[in-house]
Amino acid sequence: MTTEAQEPAPATTPKALEEWRQAERTVAVARRGRLAAEAALVAAQEAAEAAETTAAASKATAAAALSAVESAALAEASAAKVATSARAVVLHARGDISDAESDVALAEIAESEAHGRYADATNRAAELEGV
Repeated sequence: MTTEAQEPAPATTPKALEEWRQAERTVAVARRGRLAAEAALVAAQEAAEAAETTAAASKATAAAALSAVESAALAEASAAKVATSARAVVLHARGDISDAESDVALAEIAESEAHGRYADATNRAAELEGV
């Protein structure tokens, strides 16, 4: 014995409009989240580049200044730690962008479906008025 899923009753025009508006708001929030994640990624990439430059500069300082070998080694280790941390931030920001992209895609699908329900509801309303 199979059971068929019953489709819900078609939404009223006001209900469909409200669903559409809510879906549009959700899309807007998801897009803002994506923009924030992209900005964080850019900042993290710049920090990673700066940290790598600092690490390279620290290495050159150690080679050039034998009297400061110990402090240069500490600076190099510190810069390497910063670079490692910055790389982790970059990876996390990339994950945030992926999540934001998924959120946007899902929100756009929901908005499109809500828009379709609204169009169906207005068509039904127009047909009822024409009867």
